[in-house]
Amino acid sequence: MANKREQEKKTEKKLENIEETLTRTETFLLENQKTISIVVLVVILIVLGIFGYKKYIVEPKTQEAENQIFYAQQFFQADSCDKALFGDGNHLGFVDIADEYSNTKPGNLANYYAGVCFLKKGDFDKAIDYLKKFNADDKIIIAMAKGALGDAYLEKGDKAKAVDYYLEAAKIRDNEFSSPLFYFKAAETLELMGDYNKALDNYTIIKEKYPKSREARDIDRYIARAQTKLDK
Repeated sequence: MANKREQEKKTEKKLENIEETLTRTETFLLENQKTISIVVLVVILIVLGIFGYKKYIVEPKTQEAENQIFYAQQFFQADSCDKALFGDGNHLGFVDIADEYSNTKPGNLANYYAGVCFLKKGDFDKAIDYLKKFNADDKIIIAMAKGALGDAYLEKGDKAKAVDYYLEAAKIRDNEFSSPLFYFKAAETLELMGDYNKALDNYTIIKEKYPKSREARDIDRYIARAQTKLDK
C-alpha cells in the first residue's frame, strides 16, 4: 500500500509540473500575442513572396530564356560564334541571354556557351569572365567549364593556373571521358613547364585508371618521353 501511495504521489507531482508548464506557456502566449502574430504574418508573407516570385517571375522568364537559347545553340552547333554570341537580329545571342535572364538556368548556361565561343574567337579574357560566372549541378558540364578555363589560361601563357584548372576538371567527377582528357592536358602542360616528374605522374594515372580511354591508346609513348626527359 505504501508503494502504491508513493506512486500516486509521483504521478500527481508529474501532473502538477505539466500543468505548471502549460500555464507558463499560456501566459507567454497571451503576453506576446501581438509579437507572435506579427512574426507568423511575416513568415507567411515571405513564403508567399517566394512562391509568387518563382511562379510569376522566374518561370515565365525561364520559358522565354529557353526559347531564346534554342536558336543561339543552333548557331553554336553550326560553328557560327558571332551569331551565337550576339544573335541574328531576330533572336538573342548568349551574351544578351546571360545578361537579361541571369536568374534562370538557361541564362546561367548561356555563360558557359559564351565562354566557349569567346575561347574559340581568341578573346581569352572574356572567355574567362563568362566561364567563371557559370555554375551547375551537373558535374560533367562543370568539369568541361573548368577545362575550358584551363585552355584559356594556357593561351594567355599562365601555365601554372592552366594546370590547376585541368586537374580540378579531372577530379570533379571521376569518369572515363573527361578525367583522362584533363589529366592528359595537365601532363602536357607540365612538360611545357619542365616539370617532368609531375607530368609522368599524370600520364601514369591515365595508364592505370583509364586504360580504355582514348588518351590511353598511346600513353606509353608519352610516359617514355617524360621519363627520358626526367633522366637527362
